[in-house]
Amino acid sequence: MNLIVISLLVLGITGIVAAVLLYLIAQKFKVEEDPRIDQVQEVLPGANCGGCGQAGCRAFAEACTKASSLDGLLCPVGGAPTMEKVGAILGLAAVAGEPKVAVVRCNGSCDARPRTSEYNGAHSCAIMHSMYVGESGCAFGCLGCGDCVAACAFDALHINPETGLPEVDEEKCTSCGKCVKACPRHIIELRYKGTDGQRMVVKCMNQDKGPVAKKNCANACIGCGLCAKVCPQEAITVTNNVAYIDYAKCVVCRECEPQCPTGALWGMGFPERLTKAAKTAAPTAQATPAAEGGDEKFDPAIAAQIQALKTPKAVFPHCLHNA
Repeated sequence: MNLIVISLLVLGITGIVAAVLLYLIAQKFKVEEDPRIDQVQEVLPGANCGGCGQAGCRAFAEACTKASSLDGLLCPVGGAPTMEKVGAILGLAAVAGEPKVAVVRCNGSCDARPRTSEYNGAHSCAIMHSMYVGESGCAFGCLGCGDCVAACAFDALHINPETGLPEVDEEKCTSCGKCVKACPRHIIELRYKGTDGQRMVVKCMNQDKGPVAKKNCANACIGCGLCAKVCPQEAITVTNNVAYIDYAKCVVCRECEPQCPTGALWGMGFPERLTKAAKTAAPTAQATPAAEGGDEKFDPAIAAQIQALKTPKAVFPHCLHNA
């Protein structure tokens, strides 16, 4: 019995000493957490999307609390209203960030890219990309399996069944960047929306030389540089056989859009696309006197041209990605 009692006493004393030591160590090395972190986290949307550049909403709240200014810190989901609440908690001025939106930089619709093979594997862009170039000869374009759609937590992306390409609902897009990370071809980019949602984008990533790119996709950028030559702001550069527009320099004059021979350059947010035919037709459309009554009407030939431009092209019935 004495041995049992002694063993219990030794164990008990050892436990007490260990607990005291652990408590003293914890008190010595404890880190005081700013209570404002919890307050900031409460006003955040809680999407944990990573669009702010942090690991999640908690990490973003910590970054805001430690910062001396909110400049460069933005919650893309909550936007300006959320940042105003954060600023009120921290006593900092909320800096208004220019809104961004996801842009799909591929115009290789089903009728533009000839189908060269048929993929029967797992329905995943990442898996298809790791295996081969895809069902068309373009090794840079959209694969159409919808990894970006699956990654979007805000229902802002959908695959168009006619073109086989993802389309962005700009009203729902929060520019969180999840679709950008999900795309193995890196064809989705976050770009500034621009004034009234108007911006210029080269919807192609093909780096093949012109003839090869044109063969694989009728809508591909062929790196001809015509757009760069007419840009008055020098906002367009051609690198690796593909053009790119610098948002900071572009003034959305649209001088470049009608110069593109393949239609790879898009003016987004405008009522209709500006082609070379439309640009030349518009100023020549003059009113001519009618045969009777003294009324005026447009030249029928010019009117027919404009109407043809407004009429969408026929869609190839067998979509590359859905056949």
